[in-house]
Amino acid sequence: MKRFLYLILLGVGGALLLRSYGIEGIYVATPSMEPTLPVGTHYFVDKLSFFFRSPKHGEIIVFVSPVNPDKDLIKRVIGCPKETIAIEKKKVFLNHEPLNEPYARYTRKDEILVGDNIPDIEIPEDSYFVMGDNRDESGDSRDWKDPESGEQLYFVHKKLIKGRILNVLE
Repeated sequence: MKRFLYLILLGVGGALLLRSYGIEGIYVATPSMEPTLPVGTHYFVDKLSFFFRSPKHGEIIVFVSPVNPDKDLIKRVIGCPKETIAIEKKKVFLNHEPLNEPYARYTRKDEILVGDNIPDIEIPEDSYFVMGDNRDESGDSRDWKDPESGEQLYFVHKKLIKGRILNVLE
C-alpha cells in the first residue's frame, strides 16, 4: 500500500513538474494566427527550449500579454534583440531588407491600418518584435499601448515568454 501511494504521489508530482516546466496545452481562441493556427485548435507549448536557447525568427511563441498580464498570446517572432524593424505599407523590413513572409495573410489589403507604417526602430536587448500571421486581424507589436501611460509598447521582453508552439507544419 505504501508503494502504491508513493507511485501515485510520484506520478502527480511528475505531472505538475511537466506542466510547470515542460509542456502544456493551449487553445487558439482568436483568428490572429490564421491560417497557420486555426481558431478552435489545440497545440502543445514547449516550455523547456528557451531555458537553453533564445527564440528564433519565424518561431511561434506563447507569452504573457504586455498590456494584459492575465492573458497569454500566440504570435510569430519577426525581430530579435538588436535588430531593426520597419514597416512600410504593410511590408516588413528586417535590418533594412524586405522580409519574405509566405505565412502572412492580409484581409484588408487596400486599407492602411494602425501599425501598417512604422519607422525604423531598434529592438532592445532581451526583447522581441512579434506579429500575428493574420496581419489585419491581429493585435501585436505594431499596436500595443501601455494601458496607463498610452506609450507604444513594440516589444515582448524575454521574461514574458512562456514557450514555443509544437506540432505546427509550415
